[in-house]
Amino acid sequence: MDNSNDDCVLATRSAIASPMIILRDLTKIYKIRGRRKTVACGMNAVFPSGISVGLLGRNGAGKSTLLKLIAGSADPTSGHVITKGRTSFPVGFAGSFHPDMTGAQNTRFVARIYGADTSALIDYVADFADLDIHFHLPFRTYSAGMKSRLAFGVSMGLKFDTYLIDEITAVGDARFKQKSQQIFMDRLSTAGAVFVSHSNGMLRELCTAGAVIEGGKLTYFDDVNDAIAHYKYSTAK
Repeated sequence: MDNSNDDCVLATRSAIASPMIILRDLTKIYKIRGRRKTVACGMNAVFPSGISVGLLGRNGAGKSTLLKLIAGSADPTSGHVITKGRTSFPVGFAGSFHPDMTGAQNTRFVARIYGADTSALIDYVADFADLDIHFHLPFRTYSAGMKSRLAFGVSMGLKFDTYLIDEITAVGDARFKQKSQQIFMDRLSTAGAVFVSHSNGMLRELCTAGAVIEGGKLTYFDDVNDAIAHYKYSTAK
């Protein structure tokens, strides 16, 4: 019998409010070359609706994995993720696009999955992602930046109650970064988000609350400044 979860301890600080995301005894363990890597260890947390939560942690701590667990694109080893309303796939994550389909075909496919107007979404993404002729070329021919711009455009072209953002604003030139931030702020006026960024300034600007992942544990803070201070203290040890 596997008792690997017995020693998992979680510190949680969460306001009681209408939840957009609930983590209940969430555990994710990978097996890599016969070795176990725990990225989530019995996490319990409540993310309230209508706010942006900045997610902090060292490289490899499990931030991107947690976004995938929330989105449902990765399965937990045990425990549950409960979401309210429509939750996006991780914005900027292009792993779900078919490599042999064009950007336009991938956009049309996503539109059909979410019941959106296919023509309207294609027009929006074509204009926003600024891929020119590449929008009609196979996705496998795209550079990393082009893939991220397509993924961001598709995500922003759909309306969600909660957006999952993974460092997307780091992609592209200054003009695209500014455009991305503007549209993201517009979406946040009517939705919540979980936001991963290594820029504390951006987290302070975009997020109200914060959460820190350390050793598979999650600590939630109602004030993003407290989360940043906790993270700085823990990484300075």
